[in-house]
Amino acid sequence: MTDYSNSKPSVWFWVISIVAFIWNGMGVYQYLIKAYNTEGFRSQYTTEQLEVIAGVPAWATAAFAIGVFGGLIASGFLLLRNKLATIFFVFSLLGVLVHAYHNHFVIDSVAMMGSTAAVFTGIVIVGAVLLLWYSKYATRKGWLR
Repeated sequence: MTDYSNSKPSVWFWVISIVAFIWNGMGVYQYLIKAYNTEGFRSQYTTEQLEVIAGVPAWATAAFAIGVFGGLIASGFLLLRNKLATIFFVFSLLGVLVHAYHNHFVIDSVAMMGSTAAVFTGIVIVGAVLLLWYSKYATRKGWLR
């Protein structure tokens, strides 16, 4: 059996980790401007869309928070080369999936926002799955302790 305990991660590990941290940081930013209902947030939507957003149930808002904060924490653990990244990427993926369920099956965001909503949701889900997979891969390679 190979001892990977002293394995140094590749340059790509650091690139992916930094991009993941920035990506999830942008998600946290989106959550915060929504939570604080900033002018910048309100300017992105019509009055009808804002009314729907204002009626989002607590479980969907919690899923959004778990998705983005879980992803940011996981990305931080990835940068610290800590195995806890995988656990937090699991939480993040679960939050993303629950939030996507709400957006596409409860409020039909495609009808409200257009097909871009479905495309972006797909990108977020694929990204969350890939980051979870990558954290498991990095653990197998011995890059995470």
